[in-house]
Amino acid sequence: MWESICLTLLATAGNNIGKVLQKKGTVVLPPLSFKLKVIQSYAGNRLWMIGFFMDIFGAVLMLKALSDAPVSVIQPVSGCGLAILCVFSHFYLKELVNALDWIGIALAGLGTIAVGLGGEEQDNSGISLLDLPWLAFTVSIMFIIMNSGLRVYKNRRREQELIQYEVAEEVIIGLESGILFGTASVISKMGFALAKAGYSPIIVPACISISICCSASGFVLQTGGLRQGRAIVVSTCAAVAAIVTGVLAGLLALGERLPVDPARRLFLLLGWVMIVAGVILMVASTRILSLFRRPLGRAHLKRPTSLRVREPGPSTVIQAASLHHLISSPAKEKA
Repeated sequence: MWESICLTLLATAGNNIGKVLQKKGTVVLPPLSFKLKVIQSYAGNRLWMIGFFMDIFGAVLMLKALSDAPVSVIQPVSGCGLAILCVFSHFYLKELVNALDWIGIALAGLGTIAVGLGGEEQDNSGISLLDLPWLAFTVSIMFIIMNSGLRVYKNRRREQELIQYEVAEEVIIGLESGILFGTASVISKMGFALAKAGYSPIIVPACISISICCSASGFVLQTGGLRQGRAIVVSTCAAVAAIVTGVLAGLLALGERLPVDPARRLFLLLGWVMIVAGVILMVASTRILSLFRRPLGRAHLKRPTSLRVREPGPSTVIQAASLHHLISSPAKEKA
């Protein structure tokens, strides 16, 4: 179990740090296209190439971790990528990390240890190929419900001639993208479990292909939400939804179970809560601190929804050319 957790941490570190290096490398590069000169310029940029290979290496490690450990353990631990990114940004990029960031990092780290102490190997031999359609059906029903609500809010905003997204719209888009990212990890794990249960080995690349489609759809949704809504709301909802989806789908679709031993069960549940709390703190730290810094005389004032200005958010999602996001959970980073 600890080996898989370490692989997950290395994978999410490679994924997140790789994206930062890719972003820094693209500062002096033209927009990515299939033109030969553009491809050569990217291939000749040392920083971008290092980030690219770190991203790919992280994706391979994540697949290895998913093949050996329960997704209800791997998915929450992958959320610690933001903590690793904060530390990297602080010491390498010399970015300021505030007190709430450090608290979030500590919570994520302690939560990972707790998950390691409480997690245990799972027997997925009882999994059936029919579980895949049931998972797809459940996710589809959830999206029908959420999209119906999203359409209602969009129509109301159009009638009131509002420009910015309402909070409910931002939440729904974040939840939808997070659910797709979490589902992608579950489907990848399902492929490995079905292969071990005696199904044809071709089921593994088939499930990975489906997970790529899920993550690509989540990427499109999240990108649209980040452009039109507030990054802090969309990113937080996506991160939490990805973790919760991985845990619930692992327990319900893959037959994973909570430990029988009360102590191990307590550690596992506590670890899940601490990781989620740490992720929320790291994503929302700047916003939370800004609320405390407001003058007391203005603390009670609220701006009307129609005049709300989109916040840049302390965290943005750097996902360009990311294979990891096409097979596992989304990674967030500090802007």
